[in-house]
Amino acid sequence: MRRISKLARVAVGVASLALAATACGGTSSDNNDGGGGSKEDLGLAIAYDIGGKGDQSFNDAAFAGLEKAKKEFDYKTADVEPTEGETDADKEQRLASLARQGYDPVIGVGFAYGPAMKAVAEKYPDTTFGIVDSVVEGDNVASLVFAEEQASYLAGVAAAKATKSKVVGFVGGVDIPLIHKFEAGYTQGVKDTDPKVKVIPQYLTQTAEEGGFSSPDKGKAAAEGQIEKKADVVYQAAGLSGQGVIEAAAKAKVWAIGVDSDQYQQEALAAYKDYILTSALKDVGGAVYALAKSVEDGKPLTGTQVFDLKVNGVGLSESNPKMAEVPGLTDAVAKAEEGIVGGSIEVKTE
Repeated sequence: MRRISKLARVAVGVASLALAATACGGTSSDNNDGGGGSKEDLGLAIAYDIGGKGDQSFNDAAFAGLEKAKKEFDYKTADVEPTEGETDADKEQRLASLARQGYDPVIGVGFAYGPAMKAVAEKYPDTTFGIVDSVVEGDNVASLVFAEEQASYLAGVAAAKATKSKVVGFVGGVDIPLIHKFEAGYTQGVKDTDPKVKVIPQYLTQTAEEGGFSSPDKGKAAAEGQIEKKADVVYQAAGLSGQGVIEAAAKAKVWAIGVDSDQYQQEALAAYKDYILTSALKDVGGAVYALAKSVEDGKPLTGTQVFDLKVNGVGLSESNPKMAEVPGLTDAVAKAEEGIVGGSIEVKTE
């Protein structure tokens, strides 16, 4: 699993390089003069998605990229939390405020920033904007998107090899196209590996406003229901809600599969780590850093930037040593990855 191991350490993009940082927590801070930060040494700013910092997953991965940029370029950064029940107008005001202060680039972490990003980018043409998980057209906008279905396929292969009950679960935070990609890849990976394994899918809410990405209690209840139906591996793509899925799996002594970040390594989940088989990785931190570096180098990335298995933008973690103890798992995942990269396996997105 050469490429998988590499992603756990280093993320390499085609158009730019990104070393994924592992820190999480903290806020923006001032540094001494120096570095190449322009606009009075104001550099990268990120605006978090639902769940905010501390989700041990998607948002924390973005913060890791910010921390690396701050350390390397020695400039001031900012990271701003969302508010409960906020509107597109609230998001637009947040992005505009960061641009007006002189931060560059300004990144919206999550597809929900799409409408606000389009509006603000037009008003601040001299600022580079980035959006994660969505495509926004604009001369000064970089759309940072990922092949989540590919990492999820690998997770499905791992689940099919690890299950003893021949029943596995999938918990999606919100019933939307982005999360459908996770389910589609996972289910295909399971079925391609062992057609006899049953996949139980469940979505926590229809809309993000209902808490699908921010309610560990909902995730826990969903996982408990799947475990009652004999699922002994549960893969979650549910943001902060996924912590509840992992907790339920650990208490039932079945496998959980994490998402976005290597959740086996997350301190907040340490009590459950022995039951986190692996995580479908999505190098959000690397993408955030890549955009910051491009601006720092005076060659801002724009347009759609795709992070897939070929550039180590997604993958599967192997931090839990128990993963290697599952018969055939390591070889099956490596073979699947070679197939995806080589083109013999085409992973579905829905």
